[in-house]
Amino acid sequence: MNALMQYVSGMFGSAWPLVWTLAKIVAIVAPLMLAVAYLTFWERKVIGWMQVRIGPNRVGPWGLIQPIADGVKLLLKEIIIPTKSNTWIFLMAPGLAIAPALAAWAVVPFSDTLVLANIDASLLYVMAIASVGVYGIILAGWASNSKYAFLGALRSAAQMVSYEVSMGFALITVLMVSNSLNFVDIVNAQKSGTFAGMGLGFLSWNWIPLLPMFVVYLISGVAETNRAPFDLAEGESEIVAGFHAEYSGMAFALFFLAEYANMILIAALTSILFLGGWASPVGFLPDCALWLFVKMSFVLFLFLWFRATFPRYRYDQLMRLGWKVFLPICIVWVVVIGAWMMSPLNIWK
Repeated sequence: MNALMQYVSGMFGSAWPLVWTLAKIVAIVAPLMLAVAYLTFWERKVIGWMQVRIGPNRVGPWGLIQPIADGVKLLLKEIIIPTKSNTWIFLMAPGLAIAPALAAWAVVPFSDTLVLANIDASLLYVMAIASVGVYGIILAGWASNSKYAFLGALRSAAQMVSYEVSMGFALITVLMVSNSLNFVDIVNAQKSGTFAGMGLGFLSWNWIPLLPMFVVYLISGVAETNRAPFDLAEGESEIVAGFHAEYSGMAFALFFLAEYANMILIAALTSILFLGGWASPVGFLPDCALWLFVKMSFVLFLFLWFRATFPRYRYDQLMRLGWKVFLPICIVWVVVIGAWMMSPLNIWK
């Protein structure tokens, strides 16, 4: 393998570091796009089963080519630009929405060594990048020159900013107990402890001592990605389709991709921060990236389950939950964890 790498690097010469980095980016983004496509298929299937329907079953065997057909259809549709809209911003906004969803994956580790950029401030980087996505939504709503789109954008921006505060507090507790901003260190910290020594790794993960924060982070993640029951930004019964009401074709598809890419990102972060990442739940099974994908699949299933189960919140209920329920819980639990770590009962030594 090393000989092959040396031969290929010799072919590209000084451009090799750039080529190798681009190859790693493609190795992350290509499967991610495929996962996004088939997450839409799986969502329609799961919700179909929950409503005693079959779901997509016509295009290809068991309906498996349905997401490809949807993608091709949107690709071939005309992008209609509304009269008096700001054309350049209108066309730029979908790119601004999807770019942060993809850029955040640069620091997400799949195992101890399998990571594109293993930087010390991984957690800080993800928080900073994830908060940029809201600009694409605001610009899309404003540039569309439509009351409905602008209303949807305002709702979405307020919602994302409100729930980012709670998510930030949840991440602070993880930082406190792990003593690091690096994702690999955070997972390794969860692999040590009394229960891990007994072969019961799943009891030493952060989800037990940080249970309120785990719940807050998960629900805030659902709100952050504008998913049901927090999909107020695209409340069809009130404001048509929200901030992307005027979009069609591939521009609309980019917003769609961004939403599902963000869902997968939140699932990956929840798994890494609270569910031990690629760590095995029991001592006799080896640690591997497969465990991370299993945990991500579980979190994504919860997203779909929430959509099939809960009715949509009213906007005042949504804001009340973020500011009057989650924020006080977060502040109290940060203080509790701080006191716990200073006491003789500290379990994170």
